[in-house]
Amino acid sequence: MRTDIVVIGGYGHVGGQICTLLDSRFPGVVYAAGRNFERAERFSQSTGGRIRPMRIDAAEAFPAQQLSKVKLVVVCLDQQDTSFAEACLKEGIHYIDVTASLDFFTRMEQLNSSGHDYKAAALLSVGLAPGLTNLLAGEAARSLDKAEQLDIGILLGLGDSHGQAAIEWTVDNLSAQFEVMQKGRETRVDSLTDGLLTDWGTGLGKRRAYRFPFADQQTLARTLRIPTVSTRLCFDSKAATAGIALLQKLGLLSLLKGRRMRGAAVASFGRIRWGSEQYAVKVEASGLKNGAAARSEYVIRGLKEATITARVAAIVAGTIYLEGHSKPGIHHLEQLFRVQLQTDRLTLQLQDQVPDSGSYNTISGISCWSRHT
Repeated sequence: MRTDIVVIGGYGHVGGQICTLLDSRFPGVVYAAGRNFERAERFSQSTGGRIRPMRIDAAEAFPAQQLSKVKLVVVCLDQQDTSFAEACLKEGIHYIDVTASLDFFTRMEQLNSSGHDYKAAALLSVGLAPGLTNLLAGEAARSLDKAEQLDIGILLGLGDSHGQAAIEWTVDNLSAQFEVMQKGRETRVDSLTDGLLTDWGTGLGKRRAYRFPFADQQTLARTLRIPTVSTRLCFDSKAATAGIALLQKLGLLSLLKGRRMRGAAVASFGRIRWGSEQYAVKVEASGLKNGAAARSEYVIRGLKEATITARVAAIVAGTIYLEGHSKPGIHHLEQLFRVQLQTDRLTLQLQDQVPDSGSYNTISGISCWSRHT
């Protein structure tokens, strides 16, 4: 009988929080896993042995015997190929991915058409962005008869503590070129260009956010079939946002492709605290409602981006662990889950599940609002 939960990268910044949250709900079955067994063991000791250590390298041959009792795997690190995920699905192990690599998502989506008869479900886009942005996009699109454009905004606090992988990803994409969907056609754009003035509500006000290669804008264009989708980023410091955008305009961010400059930028992002710990996400959908132009806006605000990422992942993992799913194969979060917003909390649930406002499925201590015009 499969009973265990394995979190790969479970001793990291986000993975450790996921392990702790899952252990509080499912004691005695959670493993913190990764390539470095010593780090896994130290993390286990910090929990009094409640969360057990395990060595797994997802890039090595799939350890079927080692995972014979595992029901669910949560992956919190980037992978180069899909072989580990595919092996999980063939073994009947549910798979949840908390990373944000568009290339990996694309390869995972292709498994749906591979002809294999999978015994479990894989969920991608689990976290804040992608993650909650996907769920808000689903709600915004459903509020209209026809959604024609989706604008996603993400605000991150420069005073927050971010994991090493997240910092490196951000630095590596400051001068990236990437594809977005505009009027049903792929269009190539540059990071930190095409600023859009976004109203974040009381306290934050209006701030200009700039294009950034978050994976949600590409996947949502496919899953929700919306012809124009964009995701933009800004920081809680207006000066920092404007300054980085100016560096891009002057072509200076291309210097970060050099190893020494990249290393210095990653180190500075990791050490320096320039602002607050707040984050915010906003989704605006425009289109038609009852034959007239209409617009829907959804906003979530809170503190500590890594914490909300871990809490979303833990809710999704716990739900799949208990409920399983009747749709094996590969899915993005908005294809299986929905989100309900209240003023100070949100609740996640499976789309075919009776609404549940229980504490395990609810995230409180945040600010939420929606508006329809």
